[in-house]
Amino acid sequence: MKLSRKLLIGAGVIGIGLITGGVGFVCAPAAAAAIGATGLLGTCATTGTALSTLSGVALANGSLAALGGGALSVGGAGLTGGTAVVATTTGATGTAAATYFATKL
Repeated sequence: MKLSRKLLIGAGVIGIGLITGGVGFVCAPAAAAAIGATGLLGTCATTGTALSTLSGVALANGSLAALGGGALSVGGAGLTGGTAVVATTTGATGTAAATYFATKL
């Protein structure tokens, strides 16, 4: 009986990690834009424009590219890399939180 309970808890932890990673993937442009608007990401590597002066799609795309190590044209991973960074971070955070609370059961 103990083994099945542990398996259920483990499956729940994995499920929460997948869900939070998926949410991070969907919300990556908004999250990156919020970070970029604060000025934490500095300037856009390809244009030299401060990300905090941009708005809308330009802010979201520039911020995602900055999180991804720069645009593809300058050797970074671009928007895809930035989205992966946000999704991985949220998934790992969700998994860590679920693991912590699962150990309290």
